Amino acid sequence: MTKKKEISVLRVSHLRGPNIWTYRPVIEAWLDIGALEEFPSNLLPGLYERLTAWLPGLIEHRCGVGERGGFLERLREGTWSGHILEHVVLELQNLAGMRTGFGKTRSTGEAGVYKMAFRTRQEQVGLAALDAGRALLMAAIDDTPYDLDGALARLKDIVDRHCLGPSTAHIVEAATERRIPFIRLTDGNLVQLGHGAAQRRIWTAETDRTSAIAESIASDKDLTKTLLQSCGVPVPEGSLVRSAGQAWEEAQDIGLPVVVKPYDGNHGRGVSLNLMTQADVEKAYELAARKGDSASVIVERFIPGDEHRLLVVGTRMVAAAKGESLWVTGDGVGDIVALVNSQINIDPRRGEGEDAPLSPVKPDVSGEIILELERQGMSAQSVPQAGQKVLIQPNGNVAIDVTDQVHPSIAHAAALAARIVGLDIAGIDLVAEDITRPLDEQRGAIIEVNASPGLLAHLKPGEGAARPVGTAIIAHLFADGESGRIPIIGVTGSKGTSLIARLIGCLLHLTGKHTGVVSGQGLYLDQRQVSGENAMTFEAGQRLLINRTVEAAVFESNARMILAEGLAYDKCAVGVVTDMDGQEALADFHIHDADGMANVIRSQVDVILPDGAAVLNAADARVADLAGLCDGRVIFYALDPALPVIEAHRAAGERAVFMRGQDVVLGDGAQETVLFQMSTLKPGTARHPDTVLAAVAAAWALDVPAALIGAGLRTFDTAADKAAKGKL
Repeated sequence: MTKKKEISVLRVSHLRGPNIWTYRPVIEAWLDIGALEEFPSNLLPGLYERLTAWLPGLIEHRCGVGERGGFLERLREGTWSGHILEHVVLELQNLAGMRTGFGKTRSTGEAGVYKMAFRTRQEQVGLAALDAGRALLMAAIDDTPYDLDGALARLKDIVDRHCLGPSTAHIVEAATERRIPFIRLTDGNLVQLGHGAAQRRIWTAETDRTSAIAESIASDKDLTKTLLQSCGVPVPEGSLVRSAGQAWEEAQDIGLPVVVKPYDGNHGRGVSLNLMTQADVEKAYELAARKGDSASVIVERFIPGDEHRLLVVGTRMVAAAKGESLWVTGDGVGDIVALVNSQINIDPRRGEGEDAPLSPVKPDVSGEIILELERQGMSAQSVPQAGQKVLIQPNGNVAIDVTDQVHPSIAHAAALAARIVGLDIAGIDLVAEDITRPLDEQRGAIIEVNASPGLLAHLKPGEGAARPVGTAIIAHLFADGESGRIPIIGVTGSKGTSLIARLIGCLLHLTGKHTGVVSGQGLYLDQRQVSGENAMTFEAGQRLLINRTVEAAVFESNARMILAEGLAYDKCAVGVVTDMDGQEALADFHIHDADGMANVIRSQVDVILPDGAAVLNAADARVADLAGLCDGRVIFYALDPALPVIEAHRAAGERAVFMRGQDVVLGDGAQETVLFQMSTLKPGTARHPDTVLAAVAAAWALDVPAALIGAGLRTFDTAADKAAKGKL
């Protein structure tokens, strides 16, 4: 049967943890390119031209050449369809707004069948990009039309619906720069930074240090103002009113002009400024009552100047932005809506998406703008004369960075306001004519304290430098030197790995740490079995890492799990490898030889932290060869201390664990310490001496005291290891 020039997707897997391809999550697709195996790209007329016309960004792909244009060079010279699809999928993700760059494609040894892996930050986006990329590439090969704009619109919609918002993503990127791991807890923006007991949580600009009481205070503008005023922070004079009539009476008492706003509003919604007449005040009251959650409205003195938004993180101001008035100039033809669209909304900073720092202006919808136009005797349908300037919004539109201009006393007042309310992250809105001078010199005042402040004005200002607010938030959550990590121990292989994991968990628990273990025998917390089924899965591992009581965690894995899901953790303090047996059972993953198996098992060594250690079985030459891949130290273990690899290792001043007769010995360079006799252990444990040595070496790497190692192993009883089951 003649094969078609077709790319078939045979299998797709989302590898969520470190894997044979990379440390990061990838989508792995198995492809059958059929007759295209006989047609590399240089034998497909017009393919190069069509692809580069549709995806000009492919010029940036370096590929194996290592420089800009590297992939296009390969495309021109001749490469296969699986490799081309890899780059098309990556570029589609980039165009959809989810930047990524890693990809690899490898032959399986079966004619026309390839494994392709590409980095994706979100599974649904990656899968959709794979489908779209395959359709695009086939259209380019067959010289048929392809609706690229439609495909990108669909991908962008998936990105908007499923990916982290830009503010949260910025904080997560700052955490990644500090090598702090993260776990996304929901489909939204709730993210865990760190693991177990060392974790912190964020929800955009809220953290697990953000007080619910403080948020309630911030939403009550009258209470906020009272508290600030009592502590000497300058605030505008004003009062709470419950009717339009009361609003006008209060405005007269305060003195015109005034501001009217919801007492429980946020971020400037429903706020009307510079009101001078009874009609304006009463209309503003109705608007504020609609925008808030109650009929209560605040009337306060109008403060001349520009609105500023200061971001406070912890105890200091980290960013500041200034607002600007919005005007349009009439042309004698267009109405206000048309002028706004052509002169204001054309600004690329404005958009409906989360990544737009400014929202579109809608003069026929926004109550604040409608009121402002009415004060000028106009409406959204009015047509200004040519050259006539019309004020659309007197303030807001905070997008001009002024961080470096803020007077120290103003920065101090903003930080004080956040502390008075009780917020660890706050947006402080103030009005001042000159942000470089103290507030008391210009009748300036703080007008609002906001919980969960927006960050985009500081990340993507319209003018001035972007501010690293994510870095400031991470520094607030994690002190210098804190990584958010707990000790993680990975155990990989096929011989005794479940028992090794349990022994290590037992020894760590004896040091006083709440310890979790996931293994083929179940899931354990502090040696209590809470799940009896095979827990050697990514999901079970995540259950441990999100548990806020867990202070250390041990994970058993094997080659099949690494191939199917990836490891359940990004990095580990200790990685134990026992053997590389079992490749015969992995033929369904196209693992056919020792090199293929070694490439899988090395994943455990690749993820060891630089200050960590690999614990390797010196009696297996293939395992011992992994030592050169470890970024940390290496501890060998074996029954025979005379193995050349152990002797050479000790001669270099390194560590090994071995037997002399019945003695379990710690060898640190030339120094030897007898730990205990194997015969002193319970029979069920003593019959597995290799397993015991591996657990001893891992505990030694974690600085568990020698006496505690011996005592813990002597009391461990496999026969009595039947703890009551519970729930995590």
